[in-house]
Amino acid sequence: MTPYPTPSAPRLRDLRLDFFRGIAMFIILIAHTPGNFLSSWIPARWGFSDATEMFVFCSGMASAIAFGGSFQRAGWVLGTARVGFRVWQVYWAHIGLFIAVAALMAGFDYYGETDKQYIGSLNLWKFFADPAVPLLGLVTLSYVPNYFDILPMYMVVLAMMPIVMALQRIHTGFVFAFMAAVWLGAQTWLLADWHLAFPAEPWSERKWFFNPFAWQLLFFTGFAFMRGWIPKPPVSALLITLAGVIVVANIPLSNIGVRAVARDWFFVTEVGNPVIDARLALQPMIDKSDFGLFRFVQFLALAYLAWVLAGDKGDNLLARGTGMVARVWSSILAIILKVGQQSLAVFVVSMFTARLMGFVMDHTGRETGMTLLVNLGGACVLVATAYGAGWFKSQPWRKTP
Repeated sequence: MTPYPTPSAPRLRDLRLDFFRGIAMFIILIAHTPGNFLSSWIPARWGFSDATEMFVFCSGMASAIAFGGSFQRAGWVLGTARVGFRVWQVYWAHIGLFIAVAALMAGFDYYGETDKQYIGSLNLWKFFADPAVPLLGLVTLSYVPNYFDILPMYMVVLAMMPIVMALQRIHTGFVFAFMAAVWLGAQTWLLADWHLAFPAEPWSERKWFFNPFAWQLLFFTGFAFMRGWIPKPPVSALLITLAGVIVVANIPLSNIGVRAVARDWFFVTEVGNPVIDARLALQPMIDKSDFGLFRFVQFLALAYLAWVLAGDKGDNLLARGTGMVARVWSSILAIILKVGQQSLAVFVVSMFTARLMGFVMDHTGRETGMTLLVNLGGACVLVATAYGAGWFKSQPWRKTP
């Protein structure tokens, strides 16, 4: 076995990493807010991939910096311990998030003075009616309720990292073979009932929405780029054109494109419409649960374009000059970067805040002005969370005057 090679990428955080992960946090807040008309205009409506891909890919890149370096400096055993500690943190964040949101839904139903059943909106009837079995499933992760899928998926993918690092010590090619084999093993269209997945509890009949054995492909792609196992692509007119064609070509089959020909296309029974027929035929390749191949290709094309536009290490994101516009953009950029740096804390708070925003709009209406105001308030909560988490992590009480 050979020692870990020194990564070609520097250990300093790439500006683009925190920027795009910060943008993903704001998009996730919008997407998770019930009845939010802004969710009709998020990137997911224009393509196969969405903010989940941004979050997972950037998390893979960030993990390469945070955990890959631990394997490099301290060896495989301590590197694995470092990853295990992070899984432990994410696990309790998941449990705490569920309890907080479930209590919020119960409070809405009890004190909200509304005909809407908020517990039912997240399909938590069984949990409140007979909590013993669901509670056991919750803490063992054999039951992942609606709306709470992404952190369990993230935990399992993180747990695969020691395997990936061990394989890379032998040969980097084994890493890519592992990624491909596990992704193929998770595809329902290929292996039907025998595909890799976490089984559903018999009483719930609900599998994990995000299959971690499929989504690891995207996570470890980002990880491999940041570790230098995959060379950064060149900036060329040919690649830019190819990526642009891929991104534009999928728009007619996107949510926006299909709704242009069938307003309620999820329930359409029309036969012979080529757009709808194509979308349905492609479903296995764009499936979100099993991370279909076309989602992967479309996201990589979109990520390449964003990477080119942002410039080397994100230089194009930096403000130029000293005018008012430059100062305003510098302030906005600093906020986005801070949100991206504290993504776990921000994500957990955003999931709670999104349900609260939906409740507020249920009672105040969803006129454009009110919706924008509520979204602005939610964004401010995320920003406050990021700066608060950063302050606590800096441990200012340990600094001596």
